[in-house]
Amino acid sequence: MTETATDRMRKVKSILVTQEAPTDPNSPYLKLGEKYNLKIDFRPFIQVEAVPAKEFRKQKIDILNHTAIIFTSRNAVDHFFIICQELKVEMPADMKYFCISDQTSNYLQKYIVIRKRKIFTGLKDTGDLLEIIKKHKNENFLFPCSDIRKNDIPDFLKENGYSFSEAIIYHTVAANLADLKSVYYDIVAFFSPSGINSLLVNFPDFSQNNTRLAAFGPTTSKAVLDAGLILDIEAPLPNAPSMTGALELYIKRANGIK
Repeated sequence: MTETATDRMRKVKSILVTQEAPTDPNSPYLKLGEKYNLKIDFRPFIQVEAVPAKEFRKQKIDILNHTAIIFTSRNAVDHFFIICQELKVEMPADMKYFCISDQTSNYLQKYIVIRKRKIFTGLKDTGDLLEIIKKHKNENFLFPCSDIRKNDIPDFLKENGYSFSEAIIYHTVAANLADLKSVYYDIVAFFSPSGINSLLVNFPDFSQNNTRLAAFGPTTSKAVLDAGLILDIEAPLPNAPSMTGALELYIKRANGIK
């Protein structure tokens, strides 16, 4: 008989979040740990490596031939401006920037004076950003990204006849997790298929046993199942749009909390 997520429900005392530790003392993860007396650790399972200027040149992309740039993460912002610096490319004042969130657009001030630039910002996800991009069909877009990325933005641009270039400016690779080999957590929370890949690269003989796996988003959930693992906690949920919300619902059930 195949074991199900319901069969595996056991008390939760520890969680590993496969992301950087939050700098905000009001992080929902830290609040979750305090509320339910949990040990919550943070450890990125993936890391990014810059594409050298020599490798970037092989893509034959003229950055200044574009009128707008699409940023979906702070990693993309950092590595884009690193490439620009190496190539001695200076952004013109009329360049437009389309950012997936306020967090990303605010991060631009690390490299440019944002109050003097044309910046368009989505509310929280790709769908919001694409709605803004629809109003700027005449731009020539540059999409700086990793070699591992979602298809939604380039597919949308291609299918709707936008002028755009995709520039790979950093690689996403598995982090070295050797020090976790003998460490056990009740729950490990994942946020991308790359995180699942890193787990299997680092621990090719990984046995899930009583470790419950949480996955955010359909592609991450699929990666868990494709790896032959049991998906215990799926996020987002209609009544829990965040990973912390989905974790809290599970913890209440598993720990018998009303």
